[in-house]
Amino acid sequence: MATSTPIPPHLEEVKLALRTILKTIGEDPDREGLLDTPDRVIRSWAEIFAGYHLSPEDILATTFEEVEGYDEMVLLKDIPFHSTCEHHMLPFTGKAHVAYLPSRKVVGLSKLARLVDCYARRLQIQERLTRQVVQALMDYLQPRGAAVVIEAAHGCMVCRGVKKEGASMVTSSYEGAMRDPQIRAEFLSLIR
Repeated sequence: MATSTPIPPHLEEVKLALRTILKTIGEDPDREGLLDTPDRVIRSWAEIFAGYHLSPEDILATTFEEVEGYDEMVLLKDIPFHSTCEHHMLPFTGKAHVAYLPSRKVVGLSKLARLVDCYARRLQIQERLTRQVVQALMDYLQPRGAAVVIEAAHGCMVCRGVKKEGASMVTSSYEGAMRDPQIRAEFLSLIR
């Protein structure tokens, strides 16, 4: 029998609730393969929902001003992410395209990917996720503009309900100069 990682006392209720869920779906929480499942679920949730312990301000705190006057679009595209739908607690996965027009400073590209994870690793809806990323760029980098497009497949549409494999949802948010039709068109052409 595998040994389980000790669960802090305040999580004992969660462990009991997970055992109840297993019983509710018709399983025996005492069978060998499920004995450590509540512990594993709690540990996996710590990773899946790590965004609650991340700060967008901290992520975007380190910037660089020595950019030789560069003021054109900075774009990181095809950032893979995993999130969890707050309505059904099922996963949705996809890619994010994040851009901004620097005014005085830039941020390391890995920070843009970390920013997406900061918000994706929470209970979410895609529309809010898109808006939160663009707003954090505006708040903490103070660029001339920012844009985010997110494309994702939702588990709640694939494995239940309408069961539409292959459907993807696209959301977008634009702020500042990125609302200009020409700049928006440039951004969209670069992410296709």
